[in-house]
Amino acid sequence: MQHSSTQDTFVGLFVAAGIAALFFLALQVSNLSSFTDQDSYTLVARFENSGALKVKSPVSAAGVKIGQVSDISLDPKTYQSVVKMSIYSQYNHIPSDTTASVFTAGLLGEQYVSLEPGGSEDFLKDNEVLEITQSAIILEKAIGQFLFKSAEEKK
Repeated sequence: MQHSSTQDTFVGLFVAAGIAALFFLALQVSNLSSFTDQDSYTLVARFENSGALKVKSPVSAAGVKIGQVSDISLDPKTYQSVVKMSIYSQYNHIPSDTTASVFTAGLLGEQYVSLEPGGSEDFLKDNEVLEITQSAIILEKAIGQFLFKSAEEKK
C-alpha cells in the first residue's frame, strides 16, 4: 500500500485536532478555562464546614453563575471555614440579607456556593460578610446518623 503526502497531511491534521479537543475538554472539566479577568468584588462567608469546596468553584444564584470562589481558609479563633468569593461586578444588586449555602451538583458532582437573595433593599458591598450560611452536608455523617438512629429504634 502506497502512502501519499496528502494522506500523511490529513492524518497529521486529524491527530492535531484530536489533541486540541482533548486539551479543550481538560480545561473545561478542570474549570481553568476562565482566564479572563472580569471586574468583580469580594464577598465573604463563614461556614462550619465547607466540605469539598475548592478555589474556582462556581458561585451561583438561581442557577446562574455569578462568580467563583477565590480563597478558602481556616479562622484560627473560631475554627470556621472562611470562603472568599469573587462576584462579577454586573451582579452588584445582591440584597444584604442573602443566604449562602454549599451544595453539590448532582449526586457525586463538584460542590459550589449557592446564594439565595433575601428581601432587603440594602445591597452587599465589597468585602462584606454574609451573615446567614448553611454548611455542606457530609454524606458519611448523614448516613451514620441515619444508621445510629435506626439501630436505637430497634432496641
